[in-house]
Amino acid sequence: MAQDNYIFELAENVTRTPVTYETRYGIEIAADLYKPADFDESKRYPALIVGAPYGGVKEQGPGVYANQLAQKGFVVLTFDPSFNGNSGGYPRHLSSPDVFVEDFMAAVDFLGTRDFVEREKIGAIGICGSGGFALSAAKVDPRIKAVATTSMYDISRMQKLGMNDSMSDEERQKSLKQIAEQRYADFEAASPALTGRGAPLDWDDDAPQAAQEFGSFYSRPRGYHPNSITQFTVTSTPSWMNFALLDDLDWLAGRPILLIAGEIAHSLYFSEDVYEAAAEPKELFVIPKATHVDLYDKTDVIPFDKLVNFFKTAFE
Repeated sequence: MAQDNYIFELAENVTRTPVTYETRYGIEIAADLYKPADFDESKRYPALIVGAPYGGVKEQGPGVYANQLAQKGFVVLTFDPSFNGNSGGYPRHLSSPDVFVEDFMAAVDFLGTRDFVEREKIGAIGICGSGGFALSAAKVDPRIKAVATTSMYDISRMQKLGMNDSMSDEERQKSLKQIAEQRYADFEAASPALTGRGAPLDWDDDAPQAAQEFGSFYSRPRGYHPNSITQFTVTSTPSWMNFALLDDLDWLAGRPILLIAGEIAHSLYFSEDVYEAAAEPKELFVIPKATHVDLYDKTDVIPFDKLVNFFKTAFE
């Protein structure tokens, strides 16, 4: 494993600086700012925000992306989501659609107030669940000039309908009843109950594809980080059911979307459905033989040249 729990080695021609800032909720965000090694403080650079997969932290996939994109001349900000990683917020591991979307807008606040960032050239990249958060933020924050997603998940849809929209009304009502009872228990407990791990420690060949992929990343040296437990508070779920992240995509009002997904990813349908719903300009870029988790860290699979060209064109 790379030094300090980063799952990659920092390139020689990139610098990384820890930074902190607050969201509008007063939560302190722990972030990393990546710059090209030949960075000139007197110049103004295009900037990108990279959000972590749902359950992930900045030292994993976001850092992999930032390490590559800073070499292409971008200033790149990665961050731990509120309530998770080294960011503030209590109770720990709470999951909130409004707050996770705010995390992206607070990142724009930070970048847009740096003298070396060109305010009209700020874009966002969302990996997995952050793809939905980035798009949702951009709908209402025109400072985000372009959005790219990789292996996108719509967490609100998944919590409401289940994977592949498979949850029945009866199952949903049963789940909501159990969660409602859990609120009583949490109210009287020292800390709230957490969901089971999204990334199992062990699995057999009959386990769902998603569980096997997440386990092979988060629960193995490949992507392991002690702050990435892939668990959230049980009582977070109803907020997602009640919050439609990706309605009104036409509010992007001409700002471009790039949706990148693996051909054999279990999550491909999320990107396909957003592509159908979104207005132009938009592009769905499917990578042959790639899985969902391949786009977290495999630098030979992630289409960095595509991302660079997308944002450079968007910023022209």
